[in-house]
Amino acid sequence: MSSNKTTNAQNSPLGKNVDYSPNYQASLLFPIARQEKRDELDLSGELPFIGEDIWNAYEVSWLNTSGLPQVAIAEFRFPSTSANIVESKSLKLYLNSLNQSVFDSLPSIQKVIAKDLSESVGCNVKVVLRGIDSKADHTIQRFNADCIDTIEIKVDQYDYDVTLLKLESNEIVTESLCSHLLKSNCLITNQPDWASILIQYKGAKISHECLLKYLVSFRTHNEFHEQCVERIFIDILNHCCPKELTVYARYTRRGGLDINPWRSNCVNSMDNVRLSRQ
Repeated sequence: MSSNKTTNAQNSPLGKNVDYSPNYQASLLFPIARQEKRDELDLSGELPFIGEDIWNAYEVSWLNTSGLPQVAIAEFRFPSTSANIVESKSLKLYLNSLNQSVFDSLPSIQKVIAKDLSESVGCNVKVVLRGIDSKADHTIQRFNADCIDTIEIKVDQYDYDVTLLKLESNEIVTESLCSHLLKSNCLITNQPDWASILIQYKGAKISHECLLKYLVSFRTHNEFHEQCVERIFIDILNHCCPKELTVYARYTRRGGLDINPWRSNCVNSMDNVRLSRQ
């Protein structure tokens, strides 16, 4: 699976006035190559992690064969092994192009979306559409982890700085830590992206104070959600050398979409946990 589109982020629909098409157009999807940012992290060949980018779409609608509008909540799971990510505004435009299009059933539109997304990113994408009143659990949950946000620290570094990461001791521990203070900015528009982040590891004990300072240092950093999570994973892996590591960020919703990447060298799946800001 591949796309012939240019994958340079500067050519994407982000930050540009565009017409919203009311009719189905798969060509609206804009892929962006993962490898350019991975080159910055010296990631080539076999990746040191597995993972997914879990997207939730809350503004999905189409017409049934009687012309009656239908609505659903969609979950998309993009494998981290895909050649491309899909630019978020282009996905919103694509989903809006379904609004006046006729599909005979929920499974049929689900199949079309899965085909289009898979072709755009170059890998099979899992797509699940659920009715608004389905039995799927949409309740607000929380990370099962210790929150480090209440640590009293003095902060004066808001520019990304990997050197802030430090070990507290060589004692081998297993910890689940979380913070709700992660903020980065869109690579193209500079709009703020807000997230809660879960970090689970087994290895020499990481300084909680230093970890919090490091996460805060992303406050003025410009990268897409997926790229930030991979950077955090690689930074912790390289500077703290844990034997096991999982990084999972849950970003707040924009334009009816939230993006939730996770990367791990020790787990095979993560639940789509909806947090209070989502």
